[in-house]
This record gives sequence, C-alpha cells and structure tokens, in this order.
Amino acid sequence: MVYKESSFTTAGDAIVVEDSPAGRLGLTVCYDLRFPELYQMLRFEHNAQVLLVPSAFTKVTGEAHWEILLRARAIETQCFVIAAAQAGKHNEKRESYGGSLIIDPWGTVIARLPDRLSTGIAIADLNLSQIDAIRTRMPIATHGKFSISWKSSSP
Repeated sequence: MVYKESSFTTAGDAIVVEDSPAGRLGLTVCYDLRFPELYQMLRFEHNAQVLLVPSAFTKVTGEAHWEILLRARAIETQCFVIAAAQAGKHNEKRESYGGSLIIDPWGTVIARLPDRLSTGIAIADLNLSQIDAIRTRMPIATHGKFSISWKSSSP
C-alpha cells in the first residue's frame, strides 16, 4: 500500500523555534525526519535544545526507520528529541506505527511507552546541562566541515 501524504497535505515553509521552560524547542513533524538539514538549521542557526517530532509514521516505514532516524537526529544535533507518535489502525487503509519515545543528545532512549502501540505519557528529566557537556566534549558546531546545497538544479 502506498500512502502519499503530499497528495493532500501542503508542506510548511518556515523553520519554527520557541523558547519554553523546557529549553529552546525546535518544532517539526514526522516527515521532516527525512531531511537532516532542517534539524541542522534548528540546532546551528536557531540554537534548538529540544526537538519535537509528533508523528503518524505508517507501520511499514515506522518499523524500518522511526527510531533510527530519531536517534540520528539527536546525535547529529546534540539535542534532546521528544517524539509523540500515533499508534494503531485508523481505518482499513491506514495504520500508524506508534513508538513514542524521548532521546537524549547522546542518542540514548531515556523514556518510552511500554510497547509501540501503548497510549499514555512518557516522562523524562531533560537536564539541559547534559547538552552543554556533550557539546563541550564534541564541539561539532565549531568544525563546520561541509557546506552542502540540498537543492538540485536537475529534475
């Protein structure tokens, strides 16, 4: 089954960050996980500390990609990632993977629901000093080795 959300949803065109008591939040949606440059901009240009990723990943792509992409985004940005995920069968044509979890800036899952189809709340302490410690030990923001343009001029 093919589920092509782009056939009925328009993509946003703004990078959104918001200051909160939990830190500087970078706001994204699940499909954004496919575009690491967005997360790089949230961290390096907008100083995000916590990346929010609400999701309705399909069961097939969720099984293959959900957790690994979230952990990659946490590691490469050195940010916390909070991913709230819809779970279960919506109708005969659509089923969401689930798998709500919270990941620290080192890529460790620090909270998750008991199983991927659970409903509830995952809770974790976000120690923002952990971000500073990791960024001090591995100062990737100062290295900036590559500048890549992701827009292709060819079709």
